Amino acid sequence: MSSTPIGPADASKTPRYAGLSTFARLPRIEDVGQTDIAVVGIPFDSGVSFRPGARFGPEHVRASSRLLRPYNPAQDFSGWEAVQMADAGDIAANPFNIHTAVEQIAEAATELGERVDRILTIGGDHTIAYPLLKAISAKHGPVAVVHFDAHLDTWDTYFDEPITHGTPFRRASEDGFIDRSASMHVGTRGPLYGKGDLEDDERLGFSIITSEYVEEHGVPAAMERLRQRIGDKPLYLSIDIDVLDPAHAPGTGTPEAGGLTSRELLRIIRGLADLNIVGADVVEVAPAYDHAQITGIAASHVSYEILTAMARAIVRGRGE
Repeated sequence: MSSTPIGPADASKTPRYAGLSTFARLPRIEDVGQTDIAVVGIPFDSGVSFRPGARFGPEHVRASSRLLRPYNPAQDFSGWEAVQMADAGDIAANPFNIHTAVEQIAEAATELGERVDRILTIGGDHTIAYPLLKAISAKHGPVAVVHFDAHLDTWDTYFDEPITHGTPFRRASEDGFIDRSASMHVGTRGPLYGKGDLEDDERLGFSIITSEYVEEHGVPAAMERLRQRIGDKPLYLSIDIDVLDPAHAPGTGTPEAGGLTSRELLRIIRGLADLNIVGADVVEVAPAYDHAQITGIAASHVSYEILTAMARAIVRGRGE
C-alpha cells in the first residue's frame, strides 16, 4: 500500500450530492492498490419473513453516508487517513434459491477476505450473516459474535426452511463458526414463541443483554458485561438495524417497540473499539419504509464507527 491512503472525494471540490455513490464517497476498490478494509454490499432479501425490501439497503446506506467526514472525534481517529479503505461494490446472490445464494456469498466473501484485511458488509437481510460467518471463521477460526438485534435469530426453521433471516446464528453455532463461550445478543426485546426460545439460545452459546437491561443499568454496565465475555477473542459484529427503536430506524422489515436509541448503539460500539474487530455486517435496512433517510443515516454512522474501530485495530497490529 502507498504511504498515503487514497481517501474520499474532496467535498470542497466535488459536491457531496455528485460523483460516484460509494460508501462515504470512498474510492472504488479497483481504483486503489492494496486495500486494508473493504465495504461491500449484499443486496439480498429472499430470507425475510415479513416486510421485504432490504435488497435495496446497500444503495440506500451508501446514499445516506455522503456527509461522513474523515476525522472521528468520538474515537479521536481518522480511519481512512490511517489505512486504505475502499468500496468493493456488491456481491450478487441468487434471489430465487437461498441455498445457492449463501454458497455464492460465502465464496465471494472468502475471496474478498483473501485480498483485504477486514470487511464491513451492508445488507441485505440477516440471512447473509450465516455465509459471512462461514467465511470469517475459515480465516480466524470460531469468532466471538456480538449480535445487535431486536430478535434472537436462533430459531430452527420457517416453513421447514433452515436458512432464513431468523435462523443464521443457530446454523452458524451448529456449524462451529461461533465461539460459544464469548458471544452475546444486545438489544433483544419483544414477544417470543415460548420460553424454550431462550433455553435454545443459551444452549447455542449466547448470553443476552436486553434493551430493558440497557435502560435500567445504562450503557457502561452493558459494555462491561460485553467486554468481560468477549475478552481478547477475534470479534465479529452483526448489527440488525431493528435493534434501534422504530423512532430511530423505521425503515426495517420487522420493527419492535422499545429499542435502543441511535446514541446508545453508537456508544456501545465505541466501547468495543479497542477490541479485535475482524469483521462486521449492518443489515435489514429497508428503504421503502424509511423517511428522510432516518434509518439510512443511522446505519451509515454505525458503519462509520465500525470502520474507525477496524482501522484502529489494523494500526495497533502494525505497531504504529
